[in-house]
Amino acid sequence: MRLTPGPRRDIDLDRVNLFDLDLYASGDPHPVWDVMRKKHPLHHQVLPDGREFWSVTRYDDVCRVLGDHREFTSERGTTPTHVGVDDPAAGLLLTSTDPPRHTEVRRPLGAKFTARAVKSWEGSIRGTVRRFLEPALDGETFDLAEQALLLPAMVTGPLLGIPPKDWEQLVQLTAMVTAPADPHFQHGSEAATLAIAHHELVTYVKEWVKDRRAAGGEEHTLLDHLMSVRAGGEPLTDDEIALDGYSILLGANVTTPHTVSGTVHALIERPEQFAKAQADPSLIPNLVEEGLRWTSAACNFMRYAVNDVEIAGGTVPARAAVVAWIGSANRDASQFPDPHAFDITRDGAKRQVAFGFGPHFCIGAPLARLTLRVFFEELLQRFSSIELDGEPQHLRSYFIAGMTHLPIVAQKRRTL
Repeated sequence: MRLTPGPRRDIDLDRVNLFDLDLYASGDPHPVWDVMRKKHPLHHQVLPDGREFWSVTRYDDVCRVLGDHREFTSERGTTPTHVGVDDPAAGLLLTSTDPPRHTEVRRPLGAKFTARAVKSWEGSIRGTVRRFLEPALDGETFDLAEQALLLPAMVTGPLLGIPPKDWEQLVQLTAMVTAPADPHFQHGSEAATLAIAHHELVTYVKEWVKDRRAAGGEEHTLLDHLMSVRAGGEPLTDDEIALDGYSILLGANVTTPHTVSGTVHALIERPEQFAKAQADPSLIPNLVEEGLRWTSAACNFMRYAVNDVEIAGGTVPARAAVVAWIGSANRDASQFPDPHAFDITRDGAKRQVAFGFGPHFCIGAPLARLTLRVFFEELLQRFSSIELDGEPQHLRSYFIAGMTHLPIVAQKRRTL
C-alpha cells in the first residue's frame, strides 16, 4: 500500500471494504483511516459471506484492544484470516494464548531476546548486512524489496539453528502465510496457500525437533531453548513446540524486510532526510523508530471481545471480532503531529506500536531494532545516494504492508 497518502478525497465509509485487497496492493488506505479516526472510530463491517468485524483506528483504542486480554482475548485467533473462524491452534500457539499460560511460555523465551542479550549478536549481524549490501555496490539495479525478504533468515537462521539450505524455502512459506493472495506467493486458492504453508512450516519444526533429539548432545540455539521451556511446571508438548517454532519463524521473517524497503523508499522520496541521517549518525536509532511507525509492516492485529464492551463511542458485542489497525494508530495526530510527514527527528517516534502492544508485544523487537539500526548504519556509510530504477510493487495483503519489488540504483561513497 502507499505509505505517502495521495490527494485528499471524499470517503464514503458505508462503501469502504477494509478487506479489499486492491486497497492495499494498488490503493491508499490512509485517507480511509483518517476519516475513520475523525468520524467513526468504531467501524462495523459485514463481509459478503456474512462474517462481520469491528474496527478501531485511534491510537488509544488500538492499545486498549491489544493490551487488555480480559476484555479482548487472543484465544480465538489474532489475524484477520480468522475472522469468524476460530483458530484451531488457540491455547497452544503462543500468539493465540492469553495470560497466564502465555506469560509462562513467553517469559523464558523473552530472556533470550532482551536488548542486553541480543547485543552480543551485533558483530555477526553487521557482517551479514555487509554481505547483503555488497551486490548493490556495483551500481547496477538492485531489487531491495525482493532481496530483503531473505535478510531476516540470514540474520536469524544461525541463531535459530536453521541451516542456510533451508532459508529460502522457509521465507517463501512464511510469505505464503501472511500474503496468500499475492501472486508471487499464491499456490492455488488463498485457503490452499494458507493450508500448504501452515502444514509445511509446522512439519519442518517437528522434523527439526525430532532430528535434534535423535542427535543428542547440547545445543544452544533459540529452537533448542524452546524445547527446554517449562510452563506450569511441565515441558511443552511436541505440538506446542512445533506451533511456537512456527510462530517464531513467522515473526523472524515477515516484518523486518518490509520495514527496510519501506523506510528506504521514504528516504529516496525525501533526499533531505537521507542527507540529514548521513551527516549525523546519532539520528539512526530515531530513523529506525520513524521507519517502524511509517511502514507499520504488521498492518493490524485481531482480538475477540469477551463480553459486551464499550469502546470508541460505541459497543462491541460479546464474541465479536475486533481488528486493531496498527497502520492507522501510527498515523494518529493525537500522538504524532503531522503524522503523514516522514521525519527522522520526530519527537516521540518510539511511541509507535508497530511491534504491537501489551502482553503480545513482539518478543523479537530488540533483535529487530538492532538489525534495523545496523542495516541503516551500513547503508548510510556505504552509499552517497539511492534512486529508484522502476516502480515499486506493493504486497497484495491486508495484513502485511510491504513491497514485493523496489528496484534501486545506489551510488557508492568515495570513502569506500
